[in-house]
Amino acid sequence: MLHPNQFQINEAWIAFKLNERPIQTEQDGDFYIFALMDAASCFILSFLPLSVESAELSQLDSRRLLKQGQAHKERWPRTLFVPSEQPATLLAAEAEGLGISVVRIAEDELLPFIGEARQGFREWFGCNQRHGA
Repeated sequence: MLHPNQFQINEAWIAFKLNERPIQTEQDGDFYIFALMDAASCFILSFLPLSVESAELSQLDSRRLLKQGQAHKERWPRTLFVPSEQPATLLAAEAEGLGISVVRIAEDELLPFIGEARQGFREWFGCNQRHGA
């Protein structure tokens, strides 16, 4: 199983859905938060809303997510890990176009990285409530 101590800062990033259940809003509909994390530090580099009606990030959102991550680190990682269960064809294409190797991996393998962030998000945001955004 992978672990953060196997990586150097900015060697690898992880793209994943931060919330397992959609955030429900009356005005904007239901959505997930799609996050980009540094594998070594588990620092969230970037995040964007993803409508539950969208199967995956658009090409523009994929580019935006990656560029926001790059703005923090001022360089690209060598590897981008994406849960194999998450549709991410456009994100993978954007990353590969930037010279980033994309590795599809079971989400369970990424839990040592993303588990604490998800737990914190659940506790902080209370994802089971309807929000009036």
